[in-house]
Amino acid sequence: MPVGQAVAEPTFEDREMEAEYTVEYPVMCPCCDQVIKTVQVVRLLRTKVNFTSTLPRRGRMIVCANCKKVLSAELAGFA
Repeated sequence: MPVGQAVAEPTFEDREMEAEYTVEYPVMCPCCDQVIKTVQVVRLLRTKVNFTSTLPRRGRMIVCANCKKVLSAELAGFA
């Protein structure tokens, strides 16, 4: 690779989902107005903090499988 050429970050579609869940009954996505039958879980990793933090180092986001927008949802029982 030539010097000074940037390396492209993997796109959302290139990355593996941490998990996929089927919803109990179909609902409408508020962003794309499509029926949601499954949601995908994306892992969050804390990469920088400028102070001693009591916030978690890891987390998860739930996204619409159709449009990949973040949804408001709860996953109980994650350890």
